Amino acid sequence: MSKSPPRVVRVKKKVYEAELARLQAELVTMQQWVKASGARVVVIFEGRDAAGKGSAIKRITEYLNPRVARIVALPTPTERQRGQWYFQRYIEHLPSTGEMVVMDRSWYNRAGVERVMGYCTSDEYRRFLHQAPLFERMLVEDGILLVKYWFSVSDLEQERRFRSRLNDPMRRWKLSETDVLSITKWVDYSKAKDEMFVHTDIAEAPWWVVESEDKRASRLNVISHLLSLVPYEKTDPPKVHIPPRPPASDYERPPREENHQVPDHAATLAKPME
Repeated sequence: MSKSPPRVVRVKKKVYEAELARLQAELVTMQQWVKASGARVVVIFEGRDAAGKGSAIKRITEYLNPRVARIVALPTPTERQRGQWYFQRYIEHLPSTGEMVVMDRSWYNRAGVERVMGYCTSDEYRRFLHQAPLFERMLVEDGILLVKYWFSVSDLEQERRFRSRLNDPMRRWKLSETDVLSITKWVDYSKAKDEMFVHTDIAEAPWWVVESEDKRASRLNVISHLLSLVPYEKTDPPKVHIPPRPPASDYERPPREENHQVPDHAATLAKPME
């Protein structure tokens, strides 16, 4: 556990925003290549609670076409899913040709929260550590580009973020009892992560650690790195011709009063024009 917060040199806001915009434009270019080339990409985001995974995913997908780039964040498995092969419910969310899937947590739940909180048996845990590398090698062998990120944050910064969420009505939903328990089980989660890396940091799909003490820096770093791993080329989309609008000579719009209009709330906020 940290005795003092790691020293962080924060990126200035204007520099961050300019570089983020540039990288997001490159992500759009990458997306066009994924669609045109028929590539299949899976990007896994794992890490401690409040490590910055969600905010990084938000910036990555902000301008992407949701038909090409999908976010997968699965809820707790149902009773039926608990009776399936562990990886089964994840398989149906894997990408088809020309798609990218971004996983906000993944099958690694078994090696993390399930292991620490006792939601799986020791046999299930050991079976996972044996099968995960085999499963991932099959994905890569089949042509899927699999990228795995682990977001690292100190215990002090994690607690600070938890406390900031506590009284923030916009982010309070992100704080659960399980999240809070990660404070008291910090060492257990550390041991689980170390063991997970030993078994699943494979050459075909290595773990990439993202230092996330500064969220701005971590977002820029992970996007830049992801772009460096995808062998994309610039592919210009087909040009679209916008035709002239023909006159509506045979159409008359019905009176607006006949429709159910949404009240003009914005008008109550606008200042009257002088």
